[in-house]
Amino acid sequence: MSTKVSDYVLQRLREWDVDHVFAYAGDGINGLLAAWGRADNKPVFVQARHEEMAAFEAVGYAKFSGKVGVCAATSGPGAIHLLNGLYDAKLDHVPVVAIVGQTNRSAMGGSYQQEVDLLSLYKDVASEFCEMVTVPEQLPNVLDRAMRTAYSRRTVTAVIIPADVQELDYSPPTHAFKMVPSSLGVGGYAPLPDPADVERAAEVLNAGEKVAILVGQGARGAREQVMETAEMLGAGVAKALLGKDVLPDELPYVTGAIGLLGTRPSYELMQGCDTLLVIGSSFPYSQFLPEFDQARAVQIDIDPFMVGLRYPFEVNLVGDARATLERLLPLLKHKKSRKWRGEVESHVKRWWEVMERRAAVDADPINPEYVVHALDALLPDDVILAADSGSAANWYARHLRMRGSMRGSLSGTLATMGPGVPYVIGAKFAHPERPALAVVGDGAMQMNGMAELITAAKYWREWSDPRLIIGVLNNQDLNQVTWEMRAMSGAPQFEPSQHIPDVPYADFARSIGLGGARIDKPQDVESAWRQALAADRPFVLDFRTDPDVPPIPPHATLDQIEAAASAIVHGDSASAGVLKQGVKAKIQEFLPGTKRRADRPGAGEG
Repeated sequence: MSTKVSDYVLQRLREWDVDHVFAYAGDGINGLLAAWGRADNKPVFVQARHEEMAAFEAVGYAKFSGKVGVCAATSGPGAIHLLNGLYDAKLDHVPVVAIVGQTNRSAMGGSYQQEVDLLSLYKDVASEFCEMVTVPEQLPNVLDRAMRTAYSRRTVTAVIIPADVQELDYSPPTHAFKMVPSSLGVGGYAPLPDPADVERAAEVLNAGEKVAILVGQGARGAREQVMETAEMLGAGVAKALLGKDVLPDELPYVTGAIGLLGTRPSYELMQGCDTLLVIGSSFPYSQFLPEFDQARAVQIDIDPFMVGLRYPFEVNLVGDARATLERLLPLLKHKKSRKWRGEVESHVKRWWEVMERRAAVDADPINPEYVVHALDALLPDDVILAADSGSAANWYARHLRMRGSMRGSLSGTLATMGPGVPYVIGAKFAHPERPALAVVGDGAMQMNGMAELITAAKYWREWSDPRLIIGVLNNQDLNQVTWEMRAMSGAPQFEPSQHIPDVPYADFARSIGLGGARIDKPQDVESAWRQALAADRPFVLDFRTDPDVPPIPPHATLDQIEAAASAIVHGDSASAGVLKQGVKAKIQEFLPGTKRRADRPGAGEG
C-alpha cells in the first residue's frame, strides 16, 4: 500500500515525538482521519467536544508539558473555532501547531461550501509561520518548520492541507531545483547577553538599597538562580500570574501575585523599592510597577522583541533567564543590611493573616474566598492547577500557595473565559500520573466546562491517577464583569446581562459517571475538597457562593471601598450586600496583626 500525504503527516508528527493531537472530526480532514485508522491511532487522537476546546487542551498540554501542543480541525467552521484557543496560546507565548483542512484545490476561488480563505484568516494568529500544502513535495519541510518555529519562537504556527492533497501519494522532495529538503529537531540553546551589559546590570543592582524582583513564566527554569539572586540582593520577589509557580510561596520574601489580582505585599514592594529587576515577564500593567522616576531598573528576557516594554529600563539583558543569572550572580555583592528584606517579610506575614481573616468572614451562603482558602492546605505537592478568567482568578492568585512541584496557569494575556476545564484535561494527557484541579466560575462552566466534562468521562480511565477536580464557584452572576461595572464604570449591576441560571453541575457530572457534590454550607467545604481529592474518578464540586464578596484590588483603601459602594447603591439590586461585604472584607487589613481564627469555618468577624 502506498504512503499517502495524510499517512506521512502522522508519521512525521511521531518522529517529532508528538504523542497526542487534540481534535474534532470533519470531512475537511477525512484523509487524516483515515490515516489515523491505518496508524493504529498514533499519535493519539483526543476527541474534544468542540474545536475551541481542542485548542485549549493543546494549550494546557503545552503549558504543563513543555512540549508543542498539536490540535487539528476541519475546514471552514472547524478552523474558525480553533482561533480563540490559538490566540490564547499566542498571547501567552505557548508553542502550539494547528493542522487544518481545506476544500479541494479544484474548488478554491469558487465560493464553495465551507471555503474560507484560511491563509488570510490565520495570518495574524500564526504570523510566524502559516503555510498551505499544495503538492506532496512540500512535506516534510512545511511540517518541520511549523514544529521548529513553534518551539523556538514559543508561538502558534499553522499547516493547511486541502482535502484532495491529503489523499495524494506521498513523494519526498528530490535533489533538484526548487525542492526544499528538511530535517528533524530544534537543538538546545541558551542565548546570553553581552558581557558589558551584564556588568552594567550588576552595577545598577549593587547600587540599590531596596531591591524588588518581578518574575514571570520566563524564569520558570531558573528557580535556584532567582532564589540565590534574591538572597544576594536582600530582595523581595513578586510574581506575575503566569509565573505563579516559579517560586514556592513558602519563602518568606515571596510577596505573591502582582496587579489587580495581586496581593498588597506585592503592591507595597513596588511602591517602596529603589531598584527593580524583572526576569522573564512582560507584565503589562505599569501602574503596579514603581513610579517611572522612583527606581533604576534591569530587565532579563529571552526575546529581544519584548525588552524595553512596560518600564524605562536602564539595562536590557537579552538572554535565557537561567544562563543570564549564572553570569550575573558572580558580579553581585551581598547586601549586609537586611532592613528592607525584614520589611518585606513582615508585610508578607501580615498579608497571610489578612487572607485567613478574609476567608473567615461570613457570607450568604458561602464566602468564595473561604472555598479556595480551605483548599490551600489540602493540595498535593504535585498538583497541576488552573483557574478560569473571572473572580475565580482572584482567589486562585491570592489564596493558593505554591510549594513542591506544583504547577499552575490560567489565560494570562488574552484572559479569555472558558479554558479552565480544558486546560486541566490537556494537563492530564501530559501528566496522567499527577492530580489536576481547576477553580472556575459558573459562567465559564456553562460556557465551556460542562460539555468538556464529557471528554473527561471518555478518557479518565486511561489516566494512572484518575483525579481531575473541578471546583465551581456558583453565584449565578458573571461576577468579575459585575464588579468591573461597579468599580470602573460606576454603574449598578445590569441583571439581564449578569444574572445566569443556577445549574446542577454536580448532578450532571454524576449523570455521566463522574463524581459530584453540591455544597451550600461553609462547614461542609473542607470535607468536600477532601472527598474529591480522595475520589477514584473525576469530581465536580458545586459551591454555592456569595456574589457580593468583592475582589478588592490590593491598592484600594477602606475609604475608597466605602465610597465606591455608596456611589452605586442607587439602582444596584445587591447594593446592601455589596456595601456590607466590601467593608467586612477590607476591614480585615486594619485589624491588629495577631492571627485570629474563626470559631467555625465561615464564621463572621465583621
